[in-house]
Amino acid sequence: MRRRLMAAPAAAANEAGPRLTLLVRAYCHLCDDMREALLPLARAHGAGIAEIDIDADPALESRYGDRVPVLLLGAPDAGEELCHYFLDAPRVRAVLEASTRR
Repeated sequence: MRRRLMAAPAAAANEAGPRLTLLVRAYCHLCDDMREALLPLARAHGAGIAEIDIDADPALESRYGDRVPVLLLGAPDAGEELCHYFLDAPRVRAVLEASTRR
């Protein structure tokens, strides 16, 4: 399974910060767009991002199919889906703010 960690600089110092998982596939322009839009939000809230290529994981590919990118709060097996196709910035911001207040 191809995984890539994209920890925001603030998250590198704060390992206890919120953890996001971005499910992507290679050559997906929507994935590139979501990644680009997500990075500033993640940095601002000290969130780390794990990126997973779903084509490298048959279970994820079966579950999500063409519905990528998908952004999850937490890990793919137990995470909460925040959005897919396009970044829902208000929702992600609200979830990250709530996570950092805990």
